Amino acid sequence: MPTPPGHGPPPPPGYGPPPGYGPPPGYGPPGYVPAQYAPGRPGGPAPGYPVAPPPVSPSGQPLASFVDRLLAYLIDGAILGGTIMLIAIPAFFVFFATVGADFFTVPNPEVGTVEVNPFEFLVPLLLLEAGLLVVALALQYVYVVELPKRTGQTVGKRVLKIKIIPLDPAATIGRGQLARRYLVQAAGSLVPGLTYLDGLWQLWDKPYQQCLHDKFARTVVVKVPA
Repeated sequence: MPTPPGHGPPPPPGYGPPPGYGPPPGYGPPGYVPAQYAPGRPGGPAPGYPVAPPPVSPSGQPLASFVDRLLAYLIDGAILGGTIMLIAIPAFFVFFATVGADFFTVPNPEVGTVEVNPFEFLVPLLLLEAGLLVVALALQYVYVVELPKRTGQTVGKRVLKIKIIPLDPAATIGRGQLARRYLVQAAGSLVPGLTYLDGLWQLWDKPYQQCLHDKFARTVVVKVPA
């Protein structure tokens, strides 16, 4: 079959929309002009296009991003976890070398069966674990309350250039607010799933991107000026 004829000759070079041509009335918000109608800005926003400002705290400081807060949390977790391991490993080594020595000893057939009371092993083990838990919570308190009570920064937050400030612009950060943050974080380590809920809450919280421990303590986390 023959090819159907076209709709006319091609437009001459430089052909474009007539002067004054633009988007139809009611297209987009007031003042909006699509990029294709903006001369000299192909693919980009037109001059005067409304852009949402970045979220800020009540004092006007830019809020810390989720990624910055997550990385700071991982750094602080590594420091705390490493410190606790330096205490726990020697403690368990001493425990198994003393209390657990008889429990794991293979009896000598010539002597007879050696009876070992399991409570003589389990009770000291549970006491050791409870003691290590108390030590871990105390170290966490010192790290997240006493360390940042002047600057609002832990080591991780200092590395990522973010800090904790009160929600009230006229207030200053102190031990009371940091202690309330710590209570929620400590509860998260004891209640399954609460740590994840606490940390992810900032993703949908408006307008200050607060975690649950921020809301409880009335604090926000902001970027530190470079």
